[in-house]
Amino acid sequence: MNSFSELVKTRRSTRKFTGELLAPEQVEMILKAALMSPSSKRSTPWRFVVVEDKEMLCKLSECKPQGAKFLEGCPLAIVVCAGVMESEAWIEDASIASVIMQLQAEDLGLGSCWCQIRGRQRADGSDTAQYVRELLNIPYHTEILSVIGIGHKAQENKPFDESRLQWERVHTGTFSTPAPQE
Repeated sequence: MNSFSELVKTRRSTRKFTGELLAPEQVEMILKAALMSPSSKRSTPWRFVVVEDKEMLCKLSECKPQGAKFLEGCPLAIVVCAGVMESEAWIEDASIASVIMQLQAEDLGLGSCWCQIRGRQRADGSDTAQYVRELLNIPYHTEILSVIGIGHKAQENKPFDESRLQWERVHTGTFSTPAPQE
């Protein structure tokens, strides 16, 4: 198992996957991690739709004009939703669960990529979330945040280069704006 620091450094978005299926134990571990993720006031508003059917993955890959095509090549996608009446922080809660799943996948040696659904439109201008809702029979009171594509990496990405960290975005004590350079 990696240290958390190594896990954060090595987790990169993976958009190309081998055809190898995930073991049921791997899927279970990813879902357990999501179900243990924190939520506001322990409201646990998130819901997860596990998709392994190739035809459905292909349809999900068409949910928006950019940033979703990789879904047709992954063996597993998890649609992350939340009950909006259960928490005013449903976006944050579902976001945390999405990231926790990605970190668990990386810890298992798998790749993953986030596909944003909330607030996106299809090529024809219609709502991406509504398209996914209809595909997967998701009830109207459940909002869709993201789809996390997961699978065996077709290629390894380089770890994050720490020399590219933007320390100028960190403020101590108060938010300070850098002085204009002359």
